[in-house]
Amino acid sequence: IFRQGSTFHVQEQRDFIPLENNHNHRASGRGGVPMGHQQQSDGVAVLWRGLTDGLPNKRKRDNKASTFGYNSSLLHTGNDSNTGELCGYTGTPWKVRNYSEGIIGLHEEITDFYRYISPRPEEEKMRLEVVDRIKEVIHDLWPSAEVQVFGSFSTGLYLPTSDIDLVVFGKWETLPLWTLEEALRKRNVADENSIKVLDKATVPIIKLTDSFTEVKVDISFNVKSGVKAACLIKDFKEKYPVLPFLVLVLKQFLLQRDLNEVFTGGIGSYSLFLMAVSFLQLHYREDVCSPNINIGVLLIEFFELYGRNFNYLKTGIRIKDGGSYVAKDEVQKSMMDGYRPSMLYIEDPLQPGNNDVGRSSYGAMQVKQAFDYAYVVLSHAVSPIAKYYPNNETESILGRIIRVTREVDEYRDWIRSNWGNQFQIELPLNKNDVVLSQQLDECNNNVPDEDVAPHSKTSSNSPHHLHHCVRLPHPRHCPPPPHPPPAPVMRLVLKTYNRIISYPVKMEM
Repeated sequence: IFRQGSTFHVQEQRDFIPLENNHNHRASGRGGVPMGHQQQSDGVAVLWRGLTDGLPNKRKRDNKASTFGYNSSLLHTGNDSNTGELCGYTGTPWKVRNYSEGIIGLHEEITDFYRYISPRPEEEKMRLEVVDRIKEVIHDLWPSAEVQVFGSFSTGLYLPTSDIDLVVFGKWETLPLWTLEEALRKRNVADENSIKVLDKATVPIIKLTDSFTEVKVDISFNVKSGVKAACLIKDFKEKYPVLPFLVLVLKQFLLQRDLNEVFTGGIGSYSLFLMAVSFLQLHYREDVCSPNINIGVLLIEFFELYGRNFNYLKTGIRIKDGGSYVAKDEVQKSMMDGYRPSMLYIEDPLQPGNNDVGRSSYGAMQVKQAFDYAYVVLSHAVSPIAKYYPNNETESILGRIIRVTREVDEYRDWIRSNWGNQFQIELPLNKNDVVLSQQLDECNNNVPDEDVAPHSKTSSNSPHHLHHCVRLPHPRHCPPPPHPPPAPVMRLVLKTYNRIISYPVKMEM
């Protein structure tokens, strides 16, 4: 809304504004038709090979979820002359209904996004096959070696294009990175141009892309911290039922901007999860553990904290003992060999002391800028003035900061056509289903949780029943979530001054 003379005009809102320059056409024309979208007549699954309308580019092949140049592709969609509705793919496939106004509508839309993006049974089935193929190669080389799955695949907090993290335990004088790399090449398990050995990294790994499914895999050796971290994440998911909702939104937000890889300076999944845990630990309200908390409020407050008010220069994050902030000056005194805390200092709760989880996130300030952008956009979208936008009722609030590319949506359709059962109900599987997740536990020699409740037909993914749906599938067929009481939005969580931080929580020096 703007004023010209004595007249007020309502300007049509821009639905999605990426951080990148819109004149960047490296990924224009996203969302082509994939070859092999259906099963062949003989029932054999075909290779996934996504194509684009425009010229091929490496960035797009590496990250199907990247939204570089996404605005230019939206310009090719128009309105239906009869219905007035937006034609073409809008990038918000989770939006299948209209939502309430303001912050309650954002909460409802986040729950729908969670239902859409959560892992499906066929996606876990496909990934288990990828793990089995790699395990077969490893056991042929070293029959006594043990292979375990950790990371987002083991916790259920993975996106459709997320990596699979594997760790191999065995006895070697030197890590056999190149031996395994050669074997994977000979067996054609990995795409020829995708396999890389990062032997100089802090944690040496082999990175590859499965030649059949295009699932990315990271393989490390004798690193126990990853498996322990997965157990820690599962514990925090139990304590804070809202965590899966926040984390999947935040992971999608960073993924589509290529800010999710530690290797390229972004924030990795573990760091992001610990930031979310710290945010909930030190929240001024005590109802953050409640299943009926307004997720929209929490999302905006997260962006406000880490995009505007957190003092990255002087303050670090500590998770253990209920959570606290720490002064970087004091942390440095205990660090060896003159090392300094990184810009995003997060103390690893599994290895307190010198282990800085965020030490490789050299692009932390770019992530901070992205969070600040999201805070401004969402705050405006849920403000009272938003109801005056001409397309307010039909457009997506969450879609102003995140979009799912057509390529990802079609990739999931391809997975369904090749690994899905046509008679099964399409359900998210957030590592809490007692069928396929048992297979994953068996891969890791884990004992299934005994306290997993049987499926209830009345379970819902609404905030009121969140503590059930974090465990159980079937939220897609539940009634719409009830409206929680409105909560304040425009509120400063933290204030940063020349001193460390002003916040009513305990400080540990």
